[in-house]
Amino acid sequence: MPSLGADMEDGTFVQWNVQPGQDVARGQVICVVETQKGAVDVEIWQAGTLAKLIASSGEKIPVGQVMALVATEGEDWKAIAAQPGVLPSAAPAAPATPPRVKISPAARRRAAELGVDLATVRPSGIEGAISIADVEGRKAATPAPQRAMAEPPDRQAAMRDAIAAAMTRSKREIPHYYLATMINIERAVTWLEKRNAALPIGERALFAAVELKAVALALRETPELNGFYERGAFRPGTGMHLGVAVSLRGGGLVAPALHDVDKLSLADLMAQLKDLLKRARGGQLRSSEMADPTITVTNLGDLGVETVFGVIFPPQVALVGIGRSSVKPWVIDGTIVPARVLHATLSADHRVSDGMRGARFLAELDRLLQQPEALA
Repeated sequence: MPSLGADMEDGTFVQWNVQPGQDVARGQVICVVETQKGAVDVEIWQAGTLAKLIASSGEKIPVGQVMALVATEGEDWKAIAAQPGVLPSAAPAAPATPPRVKISPAARRRAAELGVDLATVRPSGIEGAISIADVEGRKAATPAPQRAMAEPPDRQAAMRDAIAAAMTRSKREIPHYYLATMINIERAVTWLEKRNAALPIGERALFAAVELKAVALALRETPELNGFYERGAFRPGTGMHLGVAVSLRGGGLVAPALHDVDKLSLADLMAQLKDLLKRARGGQLRSSEMADPTITVTNLGDLGVETVFGVIFPPQVALVGIGRSSVKPWVIDGTIVPARVLHATLSADHRVSDGMRGARFLAELDRLLQQPEALA
């Protein structure tokens, strides 16, 4: 069971997407796991052949516990499957197993909340997939039992508990320091407006994408802000994988990763950001997106918040806060002019960096936003 964040201790296994004897490629989604933050598609981290499926549907599995055995190239998967000492899956993996139900994680979660048996639901989606509407329609057509079953725990309460546990750990263990600055983004905004005006609506970028690209490039100057503090030492991130804080429609928060943001063009970054936001709010995130963030960026500017001082998400060592932009008087060459100004903050771990290094990051962020052409 992979760790999908510092606030995760275990996950509830939902379903396998593969069968023993099947070849799998690195990054392939092989199963679905339910966490306190919703259903997550779990990817496999190495290529090989599935030898034995150990986890079974509905089983609560601690982080780190084996869910399956995989044979690598040159190994006999049948011999590995026959190894003693590993409990077989509680669910039979024989070919006679009923076909896997096609259903999105969001619809599966809704079915669990309503107590709907998926075997009784008639699908209406593409390629026979069950939709949320199918689930809710089946619930409406099902008479209420004489004695109601106990309702499942409130998902939002569980998510809040998980977030609170992680933030309590963060404030207890991490010696935070905080820095804030104001950045003149007049040139960057003007450049983006001109760029967008020359593009079809579907290809235009939000200023949030410009901010993310600038953050990723600024981290090249201060790599000690991009990584993890584990077992008493700093471990650098393998790339600029920015966790983007996303508020969910029903309440709660997730911060899945955009990978290698410093290497993406602005167009590709915007496309990936739109896709990530859509899937995060639809409960269709992947395990790599939940486990990989090397730093988190939270943006509350669109809600009118001027300055954000965030709490670091362990084991990360920094968090960037973006507040709202507003027009303020700004001095340029001795002349006061109106300018759009952005409030940016940094929360960082004093065990790994200090105020001088944090200030260098914010200065580099400022410099990059004064040269927006380099962010394209």
